Amino acid sequence: MDLNIAQLLGHLIIYIVVFLFAVSIHEAAHAWVSHLWGDDTAYMLGRVTLNPVAHTDPIGTLLLPIIGFVAGWGGGFVPLMAWGKPTPVNPRNWTDYKWGNVSVSVAGVTANFIVVIIAFVIFKVLFITDTVHPNDLIDIVRRQNQGITLMTPVLLLLWYSLTLNLSLVIFNLLPFPPLDGSGILSSFLPASFMPVFEMMEQYGFLILLVLIMTGITGLIMAPFFQILIFFLFRFN
Repeated sequence: MDLNIAQLLGHLIIYIVVFLFAVSIHEAAHAWVSHLWGDDTAYMLGRVTLNPVAHTDPIGTLLLPIIGFVAGWGGGFVPLMAWGKPTPVNPRNWTDYKWGNVSVSVAGVTANFIVVIIAFVIFKVLFITDTVHPNDLIDIVRRQNQGITLMTPVLLLLWYSLTLNLSLVIFNLLPFPPLDGSGILSSFLPASFMPVFEMMEQYGFLILLVLIMTGITGLIMAPFFQILIFFLFRFN
């Protein structure tokens, strides 16, 4: 097998494994918190689980991420559009609609952010203890490493855990339906703004498509990743 193809497959497998876990923990958190607030809709459907089968959409969780990854590997550009199977909730069952809505909306991104923190801390420990040199990670990410060591898949796993989960946090906090940010925003909007919000719900997917295709979402994420990279490679 050609070395570059083998390298691509290795990166892709780890990438998809991390992405499946990121989607699963995100959707499971929604289901679990909704259950805590009195709604057992998702719980009864078996969505309070980290089993990726319960949360995977064949197109949004597998096909499109694979296409985007392979295209990006070859230097092409395919805007990453990905999603998991939506978690069904019934707000009428929540004991408190406002705070139930806020809590359920925040749950998914909170779960992803916890993974970001864990991956970041592990990286810092590896760097500070000289178990791994920061340049080793840079070489692996840039695909400039010579050969494969035991730490190569570990560093890739941590790197994708860090970057994919951070991407999900930032993207899902955008205040456009059907993203989690819109659920948080709607909970605090005065009644006079609700007609505007309901109109946004009708065109939410179109708005997101425009933001992704024009690269605006990338511009929004860039400062957060710059901050992450700064602290990741400093003070070691």
